[in-house]
Amino acid sequence: MRVPELVVALDFQAPAEALDMARCLQSVTGPGQPKLWMKVGLELFVAGGPDIVRSLKHMGFRVFLDLKFLDIPNTVRGAVRSAVKSGADMLNIHAIGGLEMARTAVAARDGAADELGLSEKPLLLAVTVLTSMQDTDTPILRGREAGDVALDLAKLARQAGLDGVVCSGREVASIKAECGAEFVCLTPGIRLPDPLSEADDQRRVMTPEAAVAAGSDFLVVGRPITRALEGKGGPVALAREMLGRMASASAAGKV
Repeated sequence: MRVPELVVALDFQAPAEALDMARCLQSVTGPGQPKLWMKVGLELFVAGGPDIVRSLKHMGFRVFLDLKFLDIPNTVRGAVRSAVKSGADMLNIHAIGGLEMARTAVAARDGAADELGLSEKPLLLAVTVLTSMQDTDTPILRGREAGDVALDLAKLARQAGLDGVVCSGREVASIKAECGAEFVCLTPGIRLPDPLSEADDQRRVMTPEAAVAAGSDFLVVGRPITRALEGKGGPVALAREMLGRMASASAAGKV
C-alpha cells in the first residue's frame, strides 16, 4: 500500500514567487525523508515554462505538471513527450478526451521515458470531474452524480493503461474498489477542519484525515499552505501539520 504523499500547489503568477515558496518549504522534511511534491499548474507554467520544472527539480523536489492535456491524439502525444522531457515526475490529461487520446498519451509517456533512459516512468493520471464542479452545474454531468461520472472516467483511464486519476476524495473508495488498490488517486480540495477555513473555488472538499482514510495516494494542498499567515506558523508549520495529520490517519488505518 502506497504511503500518502503531500503535493503543494504553487499557484503563483510569478516564477520568482513560486521558487521563493519552494525554497521556504525545503525545510519541512528532514534528512533522509522524502521531500514534498510541488505542483506546477497552467498559470505558473505559462509564466515560467519548462525552466520552472527544472528549477524545482534542481532543488530536489518531485514535480507534478498539472496541465490537463485535452486535444486531438497527435497534439496530446507531442505535449506529453515534451512534459516528460521537461523532467516532470507526474502529469495529467483529461479523461473526457476518450480512449484513443488516453492510449496515445500512455504510448507517448512510455516512448519519451525510454528515450531518456528513465528507470522510473513519470506517473500519468487522468482528470475525472474537477473538485470545483457541483452535481448540477456542468453539462458533463448531465444530471448524474459527480461520483458516478468520475467512476466511469476512471474505468476508461484504467482501460487505457494510465496509472490513476485525479478525483475528489469522495470518489476514491469506489474507484479503488472498481479499478484496484494500486490504481493511483490524487485528491485536490484538501482543507483543514477549521470553521474559518475558506473552501474558495473548491466545492467538493475533504479533510486530510478523511482523504487518507478513503484511500487517497496524493493530497494536493495550495492556498491553505502557501497563504498561511505567520501568526499561524506560516507555510512551513501548516505543511508540517498536514503531514502529521496524514501520518496519523495512515497509521490509524493500519491498526
